[in-house]
Amino acid sequence: MLRVLGSSNPWRESISRREVMQIGGLGALGLSLPGMLKAEESAVGQPVPRAKRILLLYLQGAASQFETWDPKPQAPAEVRGKWGAIPTSVPGVQICEMLPRVAKFVDRMAIVRSMTHEHNNHSNLYTLSGYPAIDFTSETNPFDSRHYPFFGSVLDYLEEQRNPGHVPEMPRNIGLPYQFSAHGQLARRAGPYAAFLGNGYNPVWTEFDGEATKEIGRTSFFAGLKKEMVKDPYLGITPDSRIRLSKSAQLAKEMTIDRLDRRRSLVEQLDDEARRVDENQATRGLDRFESMAYNLMTSAKLRDALDFAQEPMSKREQYGMTLFGQAALAARRLLEADCPLVSVFWDEYKIVNTAWDTHFEHFERLGDELLPGFDAAVSALFGDLIERGLLDETLVMCLTEHGRTPKINNLDRGGGRDHYSKSYSVMLAGGGIRPGMVLGASDSIGAFVKERPVSPEDILATMYYLKGIDPQSASVPNQLGRPMRLTERGEIIHEILA
Repeated sequence: MLRVLGSSNPWRESISRREVMQIGGLGALGLSLPGMLKAEESAVGQPVPRAKRILLLYLQGAASQFETWDPKPQAPAEVRGKWGAIPTSVPGVQICEMLPRVAKFVDRMAIVRSMTHEHNNHSNLYTLSGYPAIDFTSETNPFDSRHYPFFGSVLDYLEEQRNPGHVPEMPRNIGLPYQFSAHGQLARRAGPYAAFLGNGYNPVWTEFDGEATKEIGRTSFFAGLKKEMVKDPYLGITPDSRIRLSKSAQLAKEMTIDRLDRRRSLVEQLDDEARRVDENQATRGLDRFESMAYNLMTSAKLRDALDFAQEPMSKREQYGMTLFGQAALAARRLLEADCPLVSVFWDEYKIVNTAWDTHFEHFERLGDELLPGFDAAVSALFGDLIERGLLDETLVMCLTEHGRTPKINNLDRGGGRDHYSKSYSVMLAGGGIRPGMVLGASDSIGAFVKERPVSPEDILATMYYLKGIDPQSASVPNQLGRPMRLTERGEIIHEILA
């Protein structure tokens, strides 16, 4: 068997005093501003799609809000940390001084500084599906039957319901640079999987085929907090390194297209018999799986899009010669080739609690690898998306599962910030997002949200809305075939809509 791993804007630039009084007067009628917006939304019917494509940039491990989007330069030293803040292209808005290139594009972004939730231990599943894991064991089992599906899998499923039987040349849901947490240590993490929708709706995964150029000591929980040496591709990769389709989605060397066509015809002769198998969670989507695998294996368009070696070396170096940088470049090429959803994961590698999970060597790791790599890749990506006219129709979401503690801990191990979900930040841009704004605020030391709390469910509800899907009424079938809402409590964030 072939297998694949895998509205009008209520917040205008200006608003008259009369309109403000009218809005204020709604309270006497028992209708709040959010209620008015919801009523207006209902009156105009289904949302109009604004985002033709989605690009997810996922910083696994939980990126520190203090050293990215919400620095606290006036806070005590044990909170503000090593670096200060710099001005951006939006007057009055500052971000961490270690992101000078990204700062030039803040006028094209919306920064949310009031993210908050109650799931404080690598809540990847909650962030990516809108439904939290039942327990920690569930969070470290990507195939727990109790999970809810990744939003990319939901979008793929809904699109197929609109166009039954159509298998596109390019995958609707592709993940780079390799299957999430596949190169971790012991535990595997939940999140970007189709769950009860069936394996046919998992992302199409790529694989990293190359060599890391740098080796570094990583503090390992599984080695008594001693250092283990790791050649980490997120630090740097050789120029001849590539990102390719997962081996299960490639043609074997001896398999020609003609032979594959003959084999496919033989397989199709067995379809009638195969359809006698009762559909269940394990078999749901298998017919689709077969067709998708065939399309992927024979798609020159997909292979070309993944081949970032076609880019000038100067362009590759602009993104950074790291696995995240080159994956971001491949993602831009995939978006140009009309992939509707591309996810790029900055994932832990070999040692658990690495990537953006900076319990130890916090400032060393941020200063030497994480922030420079992020600054290069994201600034180059935004420059290209703008230059090529892609940003206005591409919703960019830079997400992380929670934030980091206000107080710096573990001073004997280079300092660190631990898990913290009470207050953190994310970034959105393009595809219907109002540019150059900051939504919400944390308090003076970044400990709690003081203005406009936002949940991961709200982010996903807004994403669905920008894709032209009503998150309040749309559903997918759960394990029992009953309709399940796309988010349980998610609300559209109207303030950030363009």
